[in-house]
Amino acid sequence: MATLASSMMALGTQAPAFNLKSSDGTWISLANYQSAKGLVVLFICNHCPYVIHIAPALAKLAAEYQQKGIDFVAINSNDASQYPADSFANMHLEKQKQGYTFSYLYDPEQSVAKAYDAVCTPDIFLFDEQQKLVYRGQFDSTRPHRISSGNYDSSQNPATGEDLAAAMDALLNNQPINPDQTPSIGCSIKWKQD
Repeated sequence: MATLASSMMALGTQAPAFNLKSSDGTWISLANYQSAKGLVVLFICNHCPYVIHIAPALAKLAAEYQQKGIDFVAINSNDASQYPADSFANMHLEKQKQGYTFSYLYDPEQSVAKAYDAVCTPDIFLFDEQQKLVYRGQFDSTRPHRISSGNYDSSQNPATGEDLAAAMDALLNNQPINPDQTPSIGCSIKWKQD
């Protein structure tokens, strides 16, 4: 499993546009989030142990901050032909399983991942109400504990989302967000072979 750190898009970057099909069959674009106080864009997938590690805390954090006016949207850009667990059909099941209250979009051409310079799962971006980047980095400092090849345990060190929550709190309170941000670490996005 290739592990990468996020590429850390420049702060202040305008959110790249997208228009992608969600796991419930509707089409969602960046324009759907114009009225949000903030927008969290996450590049995730179904099978990555780093995403599985944060999924319960992510579902809880998103539900909490959506009530405060911050929207969330997740995008799966993995090559499902090579990784069937990340197929569009399985995305629908994964959203239900995790209790995600946000749209889960499929990026089959991988063009949106490239526009965001996303490289790993999870890769996390927080944009302000003008959809300019104010945070990109880790969900928190926890990582899944590898027991053996393909087997991980998150029970000893569960995810909290504290880094993302601190950035969202600062945004909501019109306070500066510390620009010294720690890159997210996760599995590489599974790119299509040319």
